[in-house]
Amino acid sequence: MEAPLIFHIKGIPPFVIYSWIAMALLITMSLIVRRRLELNPRTVQNVVEAIVEGLFNFTSDIMGEKGRYFFPLIGTLGLYILVCNFMGLIPGFESPTSNLNTTASMAIPVFLATHYYGVRTHGLSYFKHFVGPVWWLAPLMVPIEVIGHLARPVSLSMRLFGNMEAKHLILIVLAIIAPLIAPVVILGLGVLVSIVQAFVFVLLTILYLSGAVEEAEH
Repeated sequence: MEAPLIFHIKGIPPFVIYSWIAMALLITMSLIVRRRLELNPRTVQNVVEAIVEGLFNFTSDIMGEKGRYFFPLIGTLGLYILVCNFMGLIPGFESPTSNLNTTASMAIPVFLATHYYGVRTHGLSYFKHFVGPVWWLAPLMVPIEVIGHLARPVSLSMRLFGNMEAKHLILIVLAIIAPLIAPVVILGLGVLVSIVQAFVFVLLTILYLSGAVEEAEH
């Protein structure tokens, strides 16, 4: 059986409440780390620095110098998704990313940012890649490119939502079938799925942004 939620407010969906909690945790953690910065980091600062540095290096390896500019967006998404995913492993908590509204609220801004920075970097010439390599292919390429780009926020939101909801259901089934050995399996599987899904969302975001700002160069 699923544990009852600890936090609930009448009239407000649980995924909204736990999204607020995830944001509050991240803001509180950042303020604590910022207030207690040390040259030789320990405990919390050490963990936070390792995660942030790993995300930054990963972004920079793919995007190069442009990664520094886009890292605030990419890093925020990565940390927020990771915290939301992990919240589903705590009894009485709900993972906000197991709701399509939450995942869509992140996928749509990524979609808009991709084209905004594409136009900002290359101007109207950014849309030349919709036409294809030669102009006479435009009637075929434009619909394909438009559908492909519109599918991006759908795939981003559905992939994260579907995997997190599936993880949630599988963990419940495991807990019912094997309550004695399930806790270890549940924790290991849940942590793995949570990390992988956050990584996939971040990776696709980096690739979309990188492709938009470098489109004209190719």
